[in-house]
Amino acid sequence: MLNKVDESIKNFIRELNEDIVTDLYDRISSGKKLRAKLIMKISSAKSHQAIILASIVEMIHAASLLHDDVIDEADTRRGKESINFLFGNKTAIMLGDILYSKAFFELCNFSKDIAKTISNAVTLLSVGELLDVELSHSFNTDKEKYFDMIYKKTASLIEAASSSAAMLTGFDEKKFAVYGKNLGLAFQIIDDVLDITSNDKMLGKPAMNDFKEGKTTLPYIFLYEKLNNKDREKLLTLFKKDISKSDQNWIKEKMQESRALGKTLDIVNHLADEALDAIKDYKNKELEKIIKDMIQREY
Repeated sequence: MLNKVDESIKNFIRELNEDIVTDLYDRISSGKKLRAKLIMKISSAKSHQAIILASIVEMIHAASLLHDDVIDEADTRRGKESINFLFGNKTAIMLGDILYSKAFFELCNFSKDIAKTISNAVTLLSVGELLDVELSHSFNTDKEKYFDMIYKKTASLIEAASSSAAMLTGFDEKKFAVYGKNLGLAFQIIDDVLDITSNDKMLGKPAMNDFKEGKTTLPYIFLYEKLNNKDREKLLTLFKKDISKSDQNWIKEKMQESRALGKTLDIVNHLADEALDAIKDYKNKELEKIIKDMIQREY
């Protein structure tokens, strides 16, 4: 199923008739293609339009990650050397622009409603990236700002993929938008938890790298609320710093004592329940499995 999406994207890249673009794209580390998988599971896997829509959304996602790696000055992506590390920021940015542009060109072949839904999500995604940068300047204690940022940066495109697939199939796009939005929020929150609980090998990047980069994720906000003044001061001294092993252990211990991780996972489970309730009438076991597998990742 997803191999058809891969081949469709490669065909789009080949249509550009530029060997350098083909070579660069081949170096991008392939992910799980969650957004494409959603589109294919909601609509018919045999539908040519579904394959094309999934390809467009995955190209947009790939472009956003190329730009994200430049902003974060990331050396790796999914355990492999990033495009910006290998070829420089200019090349990574331009490759992202090419993928965005080609995706929007192909999106013009879809209905106005689908095109507006996807393009609006890309606008939100870009705003979310800007908000992420702005929030990184200081330790953020505002949960509303955190949720607004992760909705725009991560969940908006997953929401759009889900609702657009529903439009394509004649389903209730509002119900599938709820499913996609909640899946996207829960997905990002679980990633934030894994950054704290997993090791470098599992993450494909250094553990607790988010905090070093200035990302005050939900577990840290909950932790800050529960700490005494002395421990709060210590936590703030570690913000945007290289964190030693002993300080990493201190953070993990405090996360457990304060139940910050537990409260975070409670929210994830609530989001998952709402998502499944929204599409319960469709009795789609595969969509149920996607969200259950996502929240049960090892942490």
